[in-house]
Amino acid sequence: MSSALVVGAGFGGIAAALRLRARGYDVTVYERSENLGGRAQVFERDSFRHDAGPTVITAPFLFDELFELFGRKREDYVEFVPLKPWYRFHFHDATEFDYGGTLEDVLSEIKRVEPGDVAGYERMLVHSKRLFDAGFVDLADQPFHNPFRMIRQIPRLIRLQSYRTVWSMVSKYLKNDKLRQAFSVQPLLVGGSPFDTTSIYGLIHYLEREWGVYFAKGGTGAVVAALGKLMSENGIQIKTGTTVSSILVENKTVRGIELEGGERIFSDIVVSNADPMHLYNEMIDKKHQSFALRFKSKNMRLSMGLFVLFFGTNKTYPNVAHHTIILGKDFRGLLKDIFHNKKMSDDFSLYLHRPTATDPSFAPSGCDSFYVLCPVPNLDSNIDWSVQGPKLRAAIIERLQQTLLPELQTTIRSDFYMTPEDFAHDYLSHYGAGFSVAPYFTQSAWFRFHNLAESLKGLYLTGAGTHPGAGLPGVLCSAKVIERIVPDP
Repeated sequence: MSSALVVGAGFGGIAAALRLRARGYDVTVYERSENLGGRAQVFERDSFRHDAGPTVITAPFLFDELFELFGRKREDYVEFVPLKPWYRFHFHDATEFDYGGTLEDVLSEIKRVEPGDVAGYERMLVHSKRLFDAGFVDLADQPFHNPFRMIRQIPRLIRLQSYRTVWSMVSKYLKNDKLRQAFSVQPLLVGGSPFDTTSIYGLIHYLEREWGVYFAKGGTGAVVAALGKLMSENGIQIKTGTTVSSILVENKTVRGIELEGGERIFSDIVVSNADPMHLYNEMIDKKHQSFALRFKSKNMRLSMGLFVLFFGTNKTYPNVAHHTIILGKDFRGLLKDIFHNKKMSDDFSLYLHRPTATDPSFAPSGCDSFYVLCPVPNLDSNIDWSVQGPKLRAAIIERLQQTLLPELQTTIRSDFYMTPEDFAHDYLSHYGAGFSVAPYFTQSAWFRFHNLAESLKGLYLTGAGTHPGAGLPGVLCSAKVIERIVPDP
């Protein structure tokens, strides 16, 4: 039986391991953290539980497929609960917009905010369907290491005006500035600014409409636990608390891995779920890489960083939705500071997660559990987080107290935070980027890091920095690409 080593047990690595095992490979997974999940770790503080990774589940069939590979049903392992609304947008003037539910629900909310944009949204949804068919249905699980596949797609991408940004696309259909902001934030959930990200990511609107938005009962950690159980039941070996330091290469062919400490393990193929920027810059000797690959791994533009504040409260806030996006006054200026000026802005926008809105088990009785995610520059900005971290924590708590969480200064309990420095240290994320490579048009499909390693045989890549991109649907589809291109065991 051919052997496969998987480096990293984020969702991309887990999905790749399962698909390779179903193909007949003898699979071993190595994960740096003490638990499976990669960035999807679970933190517990004083009976408050927090998911550290992705909290939004779309395209649930991609999870179902992993269980079906082994004749199992996902719902026997973990329950997905539909959310309504999917997201609540809270604007700087305290007005709100609920997005999600039926199409009629969404149109009714748009009509309440801006009646003239109802027809525009319907046209935008039609365009989003075309982007969805091209970018997700036809291409998301297809390999793009061959440039001719990209060349064949260029006419279609041009017809869909994929060279335009998400903001430009949304603004073509919607005139109200608040609605433009609400329907442009999705790129931030995969690491890009809507003012720079290719409009192909406008497919997310239709993807959400097609399958809805869900939360796993027990949180994202419950999804990881379910997949871990499935792996163990089917003979996949799991090594946690183990860091892979380098990839072993001989005559341009990958032979295995070397662990921190010097132990070498050999295999027929290696799948990397590590950040590809870290993989090519730190784990593979440059002498084994082509000039083009060295240039690429040095010059790819990265996503923003993330400041994540976790906390509990000793009271509940029942009027706060499960997912709330708090938009600042200067949306464009904030993103320009983060992505281009690489500095902290006086303004900020926040994503507030309240899992206790759906699953009270995340906190003690009569309490709530929260985390708030704040986009910030990555470590290329040279921000001193030992100074900036406490300041940003205080500013975020003050903003939340003024908006959605009155009396937070007195009700907050057991808070702690992560900065881009933690992402760099804990997850070996290049420059502490929250989502690896940013989703620009010139960093998508063939231009992105290939799932079949460039310059090397026997190495395959999965995860956020590879094709098709970040977000749970993206990383799960990257594992489907690997299943297509690995040799028969």
